[in-house]
Amino acid sequence: MSRVQPIFKEFVRTDAAELPLPGSGNTWRRFEVLAAWSSRDLSVGRLSEGHVDALAILSEAGSKPIDERSSYGVWAARSRHGGTSAERVEDGWRLTGSKEFCSGSGVIDRALVSAETEDGYRLFDVALDEYVAAVKHDSWPAVGMGDSVSETLEFAGPVIPDTHVVGPPDFYTARPGFWFGASGVAACWYGGAVGLVNNLANSLGAEANEHALADLGLAVAALEAMRDVLKGTADAIDADPTDESGQARYRAFVTRQVVHDAATEVLALVGSAGGARPLCHDAEQSRRAADLFVYLSQHHGGVDAAELGRLAKGRGPWN
Repeated sequence: MSRVQPIFKEFVRTDAAELPLPGSGNTWRRFEVLAAWSSRDLSVGRLSEGHVDALAILSEAGSKPIDERSSYGVWAARSRHGGTSAERVEDGWRLTGSKEFCSGSGVIDRALVSAETEDGYRLFDVALDEYVAAVKHDSWPAVGMGDSVSETLEFAGPVIPDTHVVGPPDFYTARPGFWFGASGVAACWYGGAVGLVNNLANSLGAEANEHALADLGLAVAALEAMRDVLKGTADAIDADPTDESGQARYRAFVTRQVVHDAATEVLALVGSAGGARPLCHDAEQSRRAADLFVYLSQHHGGVDAAELGRLAKGRGPWN
C-alpha cells in the first residue's frame, strides 16, 4: 500500500464531499482546503486536487460519478510518442494506448482518461481495475512527488459505453473550468510552501541568528503574497463562473506565475535559514522540499511566461 493512501482516503471520506465547486460562490474555501492538505503532504494534495477536479469536470459536463464512493483522478497528459486513443465501435468506444503521469496509480478507483478520437479529444470515465492492462513499474522512479505514484499505464479492456463519455469532443480543454482547475493546482503549490515554512518557524529556537530570522520573514511575506493572489483569483472566479469576460485563461497564467515564483523563493529561503540539517535529518521536511521542487516543475518556466506575455500584450495600462 502507498504511504499516502490512508491519508488520501481520509480526504475523500471527509472534506472532498463537501468541497465547493469552482465558481459556486465559495471558491476560496476550495483553495484553502486543497492548500491545507498539501501543507500536510504534497503528494496527498496532488491526489486530492485530482479527485475534486474530476468531480468538478463531471459536474460541468452534467454528469455524476459512476460510483459516489469511488476516488477519482484526471489523467490527461498528452504524449509526444503514441498516447491514448479511442475508436468508435458498435456499442461504444474502444480505449487503447499508454499514458504517462497517471497520478494515483494503484491508489485511486476511477479516472477521467483523455484520448484522441476521430472527432476530437474526449474524456472517458473508467474503472482502473477494468481498463488498466499493464503498469510500467519502472516509469516513476521519482524522489520528489514519489508518493503520488504517477506511473505510465497501458489501457485496454471492454467497450466503454456512451454513458461513460464525459462531455462532447474537446470539452475538457474548452470549458472555463479548465483554467479554474489550473489555479487550483497553484493552491496546492502554495500549500506545499506553507508546510515548509511552518516547519522552519517551529524549528528555529531562541538562538536563531538575524540571517535566519530574515529568511523566515521573507518566506512568510512570500506566503502572504501567494495567499492574496489566490484569494483574488477565487473571488474573480466566483464573480464570473462562466467566464463571460474571457479572463479565466489570463488570470490562471498570472496566478500560476506569481505562486510558482514565490514558492520557488520559499524553497531557497527555507534552505538558507535552516541549513542542511533539517533537509538531511528531518525526513518530512526533506520530502516537502523535494516534492515542492518537482510539483513546481509542472509550470513550464519561460514557455508559460511567454504565453502570459502574449495574453498581456495590448491589455495595459495597469493601474
